[in-house]
Amino acid sequence: QVHLVESGGRLVQAGESLTLTCIYAGHTYDTYAMAWFRQAPGKEREFVGAINWSGLGTYYGDFVKGRFNISRDTAKSALYLQMNNLEPEDTAVYLCSAAQDYRPYKYGEVWGQGVQVTDY
Repeated sequence: QVHLVESGGRLVQAGESLTLTCIYAGHTYDTYAMAWFRQAPGKEREFVGAINWSGLGTYYGDFVKGRFNISRDTAKSALYLQMNNLEPEDTAVYLCSAAQDYRPYKYGEVWGQGVQVTDY
C-alpha cells in the first residue's frame, strides 16, 4: 500500500529552483504533521524540514539556510517543498512523511518512496 506519492524530481543545474509535491488520498493526513527528508548515496537519511497540521508552523534542518520552503494545501491533500539556489550537495532522493508529533519531528510513521533530485 502506498500512502504518500512524491513527484517533481528532475535533473537541474546549480542555482536553479525546483518544487517537489507529495500527495495522499482521502485527506488521511490532514491533521498530521508532515516532513521532507533526503538521502544521498552513502549517507544517512537527513531531515530537511517539517510543517505542522495547520500549515502555519515550519522549521528546517541547519543546512537549508533559508533556501527551502515547506507548505501544504489540505484541500488538495498536498505537501510541497520549494527549493531555491540548488547546489550539487543537494543531490539526493527526497522523501515525504507524516507523523503525529511535529516538534521535534523525530521520524515519520508513513513514507513515500521518494523522488530523485540531481544537481550538477
